[in-house]
Amino acid sequence: MSTAYGETHFAPRTLAGATILQIVPALREEPNARTAINIARALLQAGARALVAADDGPLAGELKAFGGEWVPLHNATANPFKLRRNARVLEELIAGERVDIVHAQSIGGAWSARLAAAQIAVWFVTTLPDVPPRSRMRAFLSSPLAQGDRIIAPSVFAAAPMMQRYGIAREQITVIPRAIDTAAFDPTAVRPQRIAALRQAWRIAPGERIVLVPGRVAPWAGQNLLPEIARLLLDEGHRGFVFVVAGESRSHARYARAVEKLARSQGVHQSIRLVGHCADMPAAFAAAELVVVPAIEPPILGRVVAQAQAMARPVVTASIGTLPEHVAVPPQISDDLRTGWSVKAGDPPDFARAIAQALSLDDTAYETMTARSREFAEYMFSPRSIAVATRAVYTSLLARDR
Repeated sequence: MSTAYGETHFAPRTLAGATILQIVPALREEPNARTAINIARALLQAGARALVAADDGPLAGELKAFGGEWVPLHNATANPFKLRRNARVLEELIAGERVDIVHAQSIGGAWSARLAAAQIAVWFVTTLPDVPPRSRMRAFLSSPLAQGDRIIAPSVFAAAPMMQRYGIAREQITVIPRAIDTAAFDPTAVRPQRIAALRQAWRIAPGERIVLVPGRVAPWAGQNLLPEIARLLLDEGHRGFVFVVAGESRSHARYARAVEKLARSQGVHQSIRLVGHCADMPAAFAAAELVVVPAIEPPILGRVVAQAQAMARPVVTASIGTLPEHVAVPPQISDDLRTGWSVKAGDPPDFARAIAQALSLDDTAYETMTARSREFAEYMFSPRSIAVATRAVYTSLLARDR
């Protein structure tokens, strides 16, 4: 591989000895920056050199503490002059530091990295946003993200429109979901006192089973389906459950009041409790027997579904957006390996049937499913798993000939 500066750089065929440059907007506690930190750590463990170009932030110290290298770069911009200036900075950096792979995880970073990669031989990797661009302007701004030698997508839901819009080949894309903190969301890390405190705060009687509905109370989240679902369950003879809606409800206070009014009109107000924001979500999941996500519009992330399974809790989720990709259900796997249920969005009878199945599991079947849910979350969503999967994308590029 020859650089733009006339030197010959013989790229390594493995990560050992390779230099990887990631580009994120800033080293603040945000998903893309945290992912970059986790990847950098995994790269160093593989014998590679890990550089992260970004604005300053609290994570810069963490990166440098374990041996990663921070390169100051303001790339959260759409200004064409600044993007070209950044491209020149990146050209010099790639040549001077003998960078083998540039991985852009933001639109601004992708623009500059793409310009630099056109001038100097380097592998170019991009990560697609969680939500596909809808407007023409946003699509234009996002176009460099579709031009990587390899493209990472957080979900099939995010990848499919980009593949169609930009003609991206299926083999060019690797789906790697967003990581969750599987150390914090770990049932063994939650003490019983935390669970008891929540049950008391939520006024849950001894013996009542919590069906947790996590997330902001808002029209797109589907909490207005709960009264009909509860009515169907009660009519089928199911008793002793309480839907606990744990999420901020002030932003859409009128909608929250409408949900409560509907519950009273259906005679199920005792079975539905809006408790507001919960500061201890690991304990909330641990207190629950089942987690329900009744969204009626595609959410940006499927994090709560992943977090619930990390806490060893089965999930009943709407089959919409990225949500069904975050739970193991048929037909992707056999019925005896499921970790939950994916049901038709906006369909109370379908939700009621799945919830009834979950609440009817005997102790052995339930414990088997909860253990499987935790294993699935560790395998799919742990920071280590995400970093290793990304590292494999880099390795596949290094093994190729230009």
